[in-house]
Formats: sequence, C-alpha cells, structure tokens
Amino acid sequence: MPLYDVTVALSPELPVYPGDPEIRVNPWRQLSKGDHANVSQLFLGSHTGTHVDAPSHFIQGARSLDELPPDHFVGPAQVVELYGITSIEPQHLEGLRLSAPRVLFKTRNSGFWKSRTFREDFVYLEPETAVWLVDHGIRVVGIDYLSVEKFRSPEPMTHRILLEKEVGIIEGLDLSAVPAGPYELLCLPLKIRGGDGAPARVLLRS
Repeated sequence: MPLYDVTVALSPELPVYPGDPEIRVNPWRQLSKGDHANVSQLFLGSHTGTHVDAPSHFIQGARSLDELPPDHFVGPAQVVELYGITSIEPQHLEGLRLSAPRVLFKTRNSGFWKSRTFREDFVYLEPETAVWLVDHGIRVVGIDYLSVEKFRSPEPMTHRILLEKEVGIIEGLDLSAVPAGPYELLCLPLKIRGGDGAPARVLLRS
C-alpha cells in the first residue's frame, strides 16, 4: 500500500512563523574532529515545521501534549482538496462527504514549501469553519502551512474553538504529492512533558 510522508524536513532553510525561534542545527561532537560520534545540538520552537498543537497551546489549564492519548492522531483520515480560495469557509465543506473523523486540507499552501520566505497569504480556516468541524464530530484538523489561523488575526479564535473541544491540530503538512481521498493517518509528535506542541513525523497510508 502506498505510504506518503507528508512531513517537511527540518533545516535552517525552512520558513518559521514570524516571532518563533529560527531553526539551528549545530555540531556538538564531530567524527571529523576526533570525537567518537557525531552529535548535533538542535534549537527550534515547539511549533516548527510539521507539528501538533496541544490544547494547552491556547487554553489555560488544558491538557498538554503528553496527556493526550497516543491514538488521538492515529486512525482514519480524509484528505480534502480545496483550491481557488483564500480561506476555508463552511460553505466549502457543506457538499463534502466526510468519511473520517480526521480531515487534512490540501490547498495552494503546499506549493509554498518551495520558498524559504514565510508566506503571509496562506489559506487558513475561518472561525465559523472551526465551529462547523466541531459540530460534525471532527477530532483532528490538518493544514498544509504553519497555522490554521489567519495571519495577524487579532484573536486566535480558530485555535481556541478547536482546542477547547480537544480537536487535534496538525500544522505544517506537505500534501503536494497526495491525492484527495481516504487514508490512515499516522502522526507521532514528540512526547514532551507539559508540551504545548511538538514537531511530528506524519505519514498517510492508503
């Protein structure tokens, strides 16, 4: 069965959300300098590249990443293609037959990973769409850029609506090579105690 890796590779060239830490990968030990092994020092934010948002990211007192069950981000999923739009509205979903409790949105965003510069015009989810997804029993929402929220939104309402109901959020996916349709989602974020989020390796199996 085809297995798609929809994770972006972490590197200093990868764009990060403005205000988040830049990615640095520094050599700590090096075989070329006589050390017994190669060891790197990593410096990055918890919401870098392909990553998961925990409820505690925006909700005070909510569960952290290590407190969520491991199967929260594993199971049936559906990739939905939405092109020719600037934001995802409820009307774009009304005619869809969502067959799984985990929905990943494939948009023009997936093409933005070719650029090292952060794109402010990424497609995002309107707060009303977050309400629609909660009302329709969706457990996980994925988007193919660094946020489900509109850039420079005055309030993070889309995040809050989803995370208050513990709807998992996966951001930073690269769905450019993935056809729309049903899949098995395998998303394993780093298990960080008290984590508000963490990078993840995300696979889709058809």
